[in-house]
Parts: sequence; structure tokens; C-alpha cells
Amino acid sequence: MAKLVSQVYGEALFSLAVESGKLALFSEELGEVLEILKSNPEFRAILQHPQLDEPEKLEVFDRVFAGRISGEVTGFFHILLEKGRFGDLESILEYFEQKRLEHDRIGVAWVTSAVELSKDQKEKIEDKLLSTTDFVSMQMHYETDPALIGGLKVRIGDRVVDSSIQNKLNDMKSKLMKIQLSI
Repeated sequence: MAKLVSQVYGEALFSLAVESGKLALFSEELGEVLEILKSNPEFRAILQHPQLDEPEKLEVFDRVFAGRISGEVTGFFHILLEKGRFGDLESILEYFEQKRLEHDRIGVAWVTSAVELSKDQKEKIEDKLLSTTDFVSMQMHYETDPALIGGLKVRIGDRVVDSSIQNKLNDMKSKLMKIQLSI
């Protein structure tokens, strides 16, 4: 099966970053460029305009970013512009960032609770996740959902642990629905 564009370009960029020992630098620079592009949609539209040829797009890009980002990252953007893949930038950078987090053994956890958690509760959850996984640190994201009634729902990647009261009630309901009454 063919790889997605984001995987091909993201993997190439990640490999270059690791080989050159500039993983953190690349991640920082890519984030800054992406932020500039998001906050300036007109600039991004120029870089993707179908009536501008590649040399013009490269010149515009270089005018803005020359001396602000490394040559490798500049070269990466040049390739995207030359190959007409600039529209895939977000998915490529998302893939790159995912690979960087894996490489650095940083987990990303999404924790949903029925009520706002205290700082102490958040620290205990993070400590528990670190002790039960191979990660050396965690990026924690918290949100509340009163429909959970109580307990927590924790998602790391595609793994979900749901210890909410809502989930337990749904399980009981499902089991009760399977019971056949004999009359």
C-alpha cells in the first residue's frame, strides 16, 4: 500500500533532523513557520497561488524567512513548493511531530473528567501514567464533561481507558438488556 504524502515527506524530514542532530531545532522552526502561515492566510495564499510559478514562490518564501530558519528547513519548504505539496504542510508537520514525540519518548494524554481536577489530582494522574508506560514525560491535556458523572476517561494514542460512571452505567444497561426473562 502506498504511503500517504504526509508520511513520505514527514519521515524524510524526521530522518534528516535525527541524522543532523537538529531534531529540537527543526521542531521549533517548523512550529514558528506554521504559526506565521496560520496567522497570515494571505501570505499562505500567495505561496499556493496557481498563477505564480515556483521561482516566484521560492523568492517570496526566501524574502520572509531568509536568515530566520536553518538551511535544511528552508530546503524542505523549497521542496514542498517545487513539488506542489505545500497544501499538505499541516499533515506533514503533524506526522513529523508525532515521530519526534515517539523518538523523545514523550506521551500525549487526553484526560476527561466530570469536574475540574485540582493541581494535585493532575500531578497524581501524570505520575501514574508515567509509571505505567515507557514514556519519560507527558504532554497532558485536560477537559471536563459533566456527562461522565464521575471517574475519568484517559486516551493515549489509540488506547482509551474509561473508568467513568457513565461508562459503567452503560455496561450495566447492556448486561441487563441481555438477560432473558422467563415467564
